[in-house]
Amino acid sequence: MHKITLSLLLASSLVMAAEVAKDQVKLAADIEIAKAEKSAAEKKLKALQAQLPQDQTIKTHVQLGYIKTNGNTKTETFSLDGSFKKAWGKNSGSIIFDGQYGNADGSITKNKYSTEMQYAYLFTNTLSFTYLVGYKNDEFSAYNYQSYTGPGIKWATYKSDKQKLDLEASVLYSQDLFKSTNNTNRYSAYSAELSYELKVLENLKFNQGLSYRSSFENSNNYFVFSKSELSSKISNIFSAGISYKIDYANVVTTGIKRQDNTLEAFISLDY
Repeated sequence: MHKITLSLLLASSLVMAAEVAKDQVKLAADIEIAKAEKSAAEKKLKALQAQLPQDQTIKTHVQLGYIKTNGNTKTETFSLDGSFKKAWGKNSGSIIFDGQYGNADGSITKNKYSTEMQYAYLFTNTLSFTYLVGYKNDEFSAYNYQSYTGPGIKWATYKSDKQKLDLEASVLYSQDLFKSTNNTNRYSAYSAELSYELKVLENLKFNQGLSYRSSFENSNNYFVFSKSELSSKISNIFSAGISYKIDYANVVTTGIKRQDNTLEAFISLDY
């Protein structure tokens, strides 16, 4: 009798184990099907979103920095960065401004600004034709001014919820006016730019911009500009952060430094 009971219990256990295993296999298969359906739905959603027209509102970014010291030396430093962007259909236009002013004991120690205007036409979701016009003036550099203009290509290399990477290349006509000789240097040039954005936390963002501009005829005549920025949202439109800028010109006159570095704290407004 005991043997019969044990046999029945063993048979029941095996049947139950087989049913559980069967349910687990079916559950695993259902999970894989759900994953495939989710992936297909996400791809379809991205494809549909890509067909939406661009946001045609004007996007404005204004960034203000100010440092004042008192004591043995009285100094004031101001900075203003701004950008304005507008899209219409596959077209878009932007204006970027970067200015810095400083004085120490009443004497001007820094006075520089640069501006760029760019038109872009979107060929695909990731590739655009661009046309750039730029101008730069720095009272304490080797140049009265630098100017450049020309067409280019912009490639939206990578974009996700947390990261964004854009690359750009242009062919330019450049003109620089030297202070020491008052001679104007006109030449053909090229530029390469990188723009990277990383969402570190929900309200913390890192931005890196890097540009390289050089003469075709003289590879020693080149300029590099880098801006590293860390900012945190403090409201829907206001942010606070710090930035570090490197402005480098390889060809300078005697007594002028090639590199100008700026570390600043700022408040920015986006709307």
